Amino acid sequence: MQLSYWEIKNWFSQVDFTIVGSGIVGLHCALTLRERFPESKIVILEKGILPQGASTKNAGFACFGSLSEIIDDLKSHSEEEVIQLIQKRLRGLQLLRKRVGDSILDFKPYGGYELFLKEDDITYSECIQKLPFINELLKPLFKADVFSKEVDRFDFKDIKEYTIFNPFEAQIDTGNMMQALLKEAACQNILILNQASVASFVDKNNSVDVMVNNFSFTTNKLLFATNGFASQLTNNAVKPARAQVLITEPIPNLDIKGTFHLDKGFYYFRNFDDRILLGGGRNLDFEGETTTDLSQTEIIQNRLETLLKDVILPNREFQIAHRWSGIMGIGSHKNPIVSQISENVYCGVRLGGMGVAIGSLVGKELAELL
Repeated sequence: MQLSYWEIKNWFSQVDFTIVGSGIVGLHCALTLRERFPESKIVILEKGILPQGASTKNAGFACFGSLSEIIDDLKSHSEEEVIQLIQKRLRGLQLLRKRVGDSILDFKPYGGYELFLKEDDITYSECIQKLPFINELLKPLFKADVFSKEVDRFDFKDIKEYTIFNPFEAQIDTGNMMQALLKEAACQNILILNQASVASFVDKNNSVDVMVNNFSFTTNKLLFATNGFASQLTNNAVKPARAQVLITEPIPNLDIKGTFHLDKGFYYFRNFDDRILLGGGRNLDFEGETTTDLSQTEIIQNRLETLLKDVILPNREFQIAHRWSGIMGIGSHKNPIVSQISENVYCGVRLGGMGVAIGSLVGKELAELL
């Protein structure tokens, strides 16, 4: 690819900071760098037409973990680690709300519910038993009980009598969020180049040579905010995790309000514009869903439709309007990786499926590594 002099001069000369990835992390990193270095030249490289991972493809849950997820995390993390992780998610949500604003986010604090299928005796019993302990564990953060038992009032079918309610959970409009962040980045003179795929880079100790779309340029610092795609270039211990989603056509008189979790958070749904948005099912094929392919699979889509028909919307007619997939970044530990890779290269990745909650903070922390 042969660039013109004008392209080189305006876009690829004297670049101070280059960020790879224009999702929640990348944009918050860029905006934080702009606040710290007002006169700097900041370029964001995005390989997709829109952010390619999960930032524009998630379900819009402003959550920090369901009761069963937290109990599960305590089996592989210490109490202190789990508390710190939840605290980071809360701080990230506060940062996001402060930067974008609740009105634009369409932030609705309706609370969240965890449902348990009738046959899921083990998880249900464990959650009921450990609910008081988890509340005590989280009380220093929330100054109140987080989880409580409530009788299902939404007429779901084939679930346990009690749901677990969390009043601190909310929902947002993902599209509004990302448009607002992209608009602010443009207003702050941050250059965003789409369909710009990074092939390789070389840290030369005083700068970094970046190869993108068959040409190269030099930047003072290179920062990766690619989450589920991180291992392709940074050799970090991050595995991609595909999340498949569907949304129905509008359903008259849809009296479902809040965010809902099922099967340790592997399924999740909500009401958006009188439609049911439902995602998950990665646990049906962990190996197959460890991919960066954005397509859908029959086994998971069939399961999502079965949940709609048998559990969420029993005896209701519905039509599927649209299906899509997003790519998360996970690993053996839930704590994000925010680190320096080499002299001038950094990364903020592995959000563990909690990008809406923790992405803003990871972006800020990534910018503050410099």
